[in-house]
Formats: sequence, C-alpha cells, structure tokens
Amino acid sequence: MIKEFKEFALKGNVVDLAIGVIIGAAFGKIVESLVGDIIMPLIGAIGSVDFSNYFIGLNSAVTSPVLADAKKQGAVLAYGSFITIAVNFMIIAFVLFMVVKGINRLKRKEAAAAPAEPAAPAQDVVLLGEIRDLLKQKA
Repeated sequence: MIKEFKEFALKGNVVDLAIGVIIGAAFGKIVESLVGDIIMPLIGAIGSVDFSNYFIGLNSAVTSPVLADAKKQGAVLAYGSFITIAVNFMIIAFVLFMVVKGINRLKRKEAAAAPAEPAAPAQDVVLLGEIRDLLKQKA
C-alpha cells in the first residue's frame, strides 16, 4: 500500500514538473517579447541606443553596421544580443525569486495556523498502561 502511494506521489511530482517546464517556457517567451519589444526600445529611445546592433567584427571583412549583414560577412562578437538576453534572465530570475518567496510565506502561514497534534503514544506504552490498570483492579 505504501509503495503504491509513493509511486502515485512520484507520478504527481513528474506531472507537476512537466507543467512547470511548459509554463516556464511560455513565460520565457513573454519576457523575451517584453524586453525585446518594450524595454530595449525604451532604453534606446532615451539614450538613442539600439542594443541589437552592438557588435565587434572579428576580422577585416566585416564592414556592415547592421548585425545581420555583418554575420554574413564574417565572424562577429554580438555583445548587444548578450545584453538583451542578460536583461531577459534578470527579469525571469527576479520573478521566480518573488514566486518562491511568496510560496514560502504561504507555507509558513499554513504551518503556524495548523496546531500540532499531540503524538499518539506508542503501542508498548498503551499496552503497559492497560496492564497497570488491570493490576489495580485486581488489588
């Protein structure tokens, strides 16, 4: 019976993990769009900067000022793309931190709200108590 319960619980954890991965991937795309379509253009408008085209050509054949064309010409170090992805990561990490912090807070509240039930006495203690009571009755 216990083995069956453990297998059932394990299947539930696997399903929870799969759902978490799927939701995480979808959330990653939302954050990617937020950063790429809203945050970075705002930063670019404020400082007239376009991070997507920040790169360093690694050979003399790279002459284009546009990253897509420069990649066709040769090897480039696209550090602007890295900055964008780093901002994506920071947003996702912050949101996940806040989610875990909220879950831990809820668990603490539940643990404090549920009073601890006194532990049932062990079987040998119950048996000894019954023997004591029988001996008192005979005496």
